[in-house]
Amino acid sequence: MTMHRTGTRKEWLSARLSLLEQEKELTRRSDEIAANRQQLPWVKVEKDYRLETEKGLVPLSALFDGRSQLLVYHFMFGPDYTVGCPSCSSIADGFNGIAVHLENHDVAFSAVSRAPLAKLQEFKRRMGWTFNWASSADSDFNHDFNVWFTPEEQRNGDIEYNYRREPPMPDAQAGKTMQQWELRGSEGPVELMASMTGTDVATYTRDRPGVSAFALQGGEIYHTYSSYARGLDGVWGMYQWLDRAPLGRNETGVWWRHHDRYGAL
Repeated sequence: MTMHRTGTRKEWLSARLSLLEQEKELTRRSDEIAANRQQLPWVKVEKDYRLETEKGLVPLSALFDGRSQLLVYHFMFGPDYTVGCPSCSSIADGFNGIAVHLENHDVAFSAVSRAPLAKLQEFKRRMGWTFNWASSADSDFNHDFNVWFTPEEQRNGDIEYNYRREPPMPDAQAGKTMQQWELRGSEGPVELMASMTGTDVATYTRDRPGVSAFALQGGEIYHTYSSYARGLDGVWGMYQWLDRAPLGRNETGVWWRHHDRYGAL
């Protein structure tokens, strides 16, 4: 016996047409925001970032691979993690395979993390992914683009993530307290997420997720856009599907796992 309101096909169609108008308005508004996003001023990248890739240590310009645009997913995988963040991993499951389409539209794509390249490659093989993944272990790239913070910044309340300053974590090493950032608009059990990566809360939350965009013109690189926290909602593919399922997101806390670990925890 269903607990949801039921109706006739005629009633459903009437309600669906009303909802369709709302969806169309959302699409039009999304188009407007995308256009505004593209009008942001570009900021020249002054630092000579060096990232480790399968081709060796290369400048940031090499990630463009002959294209004029670059999209970077800031994947939470610090050097102390044993595996990648489960949330970032579920997002990666959604974008794995898109690179060939982006590359044929003048857009390069790469994930970037602070873990050593060998650790990234090992996890990439385990997950069966094919996207490019670079290590920023020996550069300021993650810190400069606000997806990694030092223990001192964590203790002193000097973390600015998602364009907001967070309060200090008094006992950062023990991870007793923290300001939990929003994912999908709710505060999840970060301790569980940290345990999935083999770290404590403090270590886990010094790395953060994000997306950044860059342009290459006249031999110069420009930073054009970055988004964090719930700004990543649109690229988290499984949630776009769940939003269209009968019960929606229908969740309490963290329910997802690395895709080869369902039933293992």
